[in-house]
Amino acid sequence: MARSSRKHKKRNRFLLLLVLLLVAYAVLWFITPSVDQYYGDGGQDGVIASMEIPLIEDGDVVTVHTGYALVYDEEHEQPKWVAYHLTRDEVYGVYERKDNFRADPSIFSGSAELEDYRGSGYDRGHLIPAADQSWSEEAMSDSFFMSNMSPQEPAFNRGIWAALEAAIRTAAVTEGSVYVVTGPVLTDGPYKKIGEQGVSIPKYYYKAMLDYQEPDYKAIGFLLPNEGTDADLENFATSIDELEERTGIDFFPQLPDEEENSLESHYRVSDWNLEEFRASQEQREAYAQDSTSIAVPQKEDTTVTAVKQVIDRLMVQTKRELQSFVRSLDIPLLDSLSF
Repeated sequence: MARSSRKHKKRNRFLLLLVLLLVAYAVLWFITPSVDQYYGDGGQDGVIASMEIPLIEDGDVVTVHTGYALVYDEEHEQPKWVAYHLTRDEVYGVYERKDNFRADPSIFSGSAELEDYRGSGYDRGHLIPAADQSWSEEAMSDSFFMSNMSPQEPAFNRGIWAALEAAIRTAAVTEGSVYVVTGPVLTDGPYKKIGEQGVSIPKYYYKAMLDYQEPDYKAIGFLLPNEGTDADLENFATSIDELEERTGIDFFPQLPDEEENSLESHYRVSDWNLEEFRASQEQREAYAQDSTSIAVPQKEDTTVTAVKQVIDRLMVQTKRELQSFVRSLDIPLLDSLSF
């Protein structure tokens, strides 16, 4: 009788543990807003809701932060892609860079961490640049999540990659806005790894850019090796079709089929101004004062920011501990929940 009672209590404890795990899973999963919640219904003139989002594949989980969305690749501990819509007003943002690198609590499996890059010789290369997030203090801070980073050779990150980022800002200013998808090529392994999490070192990076503003629609891709170079940007230009073949990603799937086939199959470098965008802080502030469309958010209280960072770190640790514990149980049902 006593043995039966112990078995009953053990089973009850197990069921309670299972319920708690499921509740924890649900809470940590649903705190991240959906793409629809973030991007709205596309009602703004000249903006197509989620136009920048590539085709979502089976198993992809879209994580949305202020100003951009991404799909995280757990195998390689970095984004499969990062997508965003960059406007002229955003390029002229006035918030300055703050190196707030930290793990991303929205990645349920746990993102890469600062320690993975430390001493590796590789830069924590932004995919959406911090300079493209200068329109909001929260957006700037969100650009420093480690889920937005990929290991880049310093000469590449600070050279040709930075030049391409600046050229895309020029395109946003010239055209009014552009849709951008960027990331590492993760289809040509095997890869060297860094850090305890095993962050893969990509051999190539890409950017896909779409101008969907009337009267002239156009698109262009860039494919660059992860190394320093003195070559001009135009030497790395390519079609979106070529990027799709190299990455396995379907870019801009919301385009009408006929337009998608036309825009993605060819490109002309001469259609784009590839000069590097430059604007002083004074010029940015003058633009913000003159612009009637830009909304400059109020600065967030530093105490609130600090509390958020503490919560972020606790959430990351909680997720990692939960994931490790679930794996130790070796229960197929829980494994199927993609912990």
